Amino acid sequence: MKINQYTGIDHVDKEAKRDYIDRHSPFIYCDDTMEKGKKSFVKVVVGKEYSHPDDFDHYIHKVSLYDGERLLGDAIIPAGTLGNQSEQLEVTFSVVPKRKMKLQALAYCTKHGVWRSEEKVVDVK
Repeated sequence: MKINQYTGIDHVDKEAKRDYIDRHSPFIYCDDTMEKGKKSFVKVVVGKEYSHPDDFDHYIHKVSLYDGERLLGDAIIPAGTLGNQSEQLEVTFSVVPKRKMKLQALAYCTKHGVWRSEEKVVDVK
């Protein structure tokens, strides 16, 4: 299975390519440091500058959050969840960290496959 990787769009010349890359890429938002054993939240947003379609044949179906190779959570999103509007999909996961984490998110588009976020390192104290 091919996994697409976010490319820094500063290096992409064509606007259509920037749009395509950005609207499929998941981005991780959370604190840089979390407290060991305490519930914390990790938000994954698909698209930063551009919105992804929410059509019945083209939508983000699944968002997964990993710590290295360990799956922390999956969110299944049915078509039409965003009212068939182009929007940035947001999923919030709760985690209880025990050690330093290397978070990555995957987003599955029904038309353009799997996209991986950049790694986000979280210190745990």
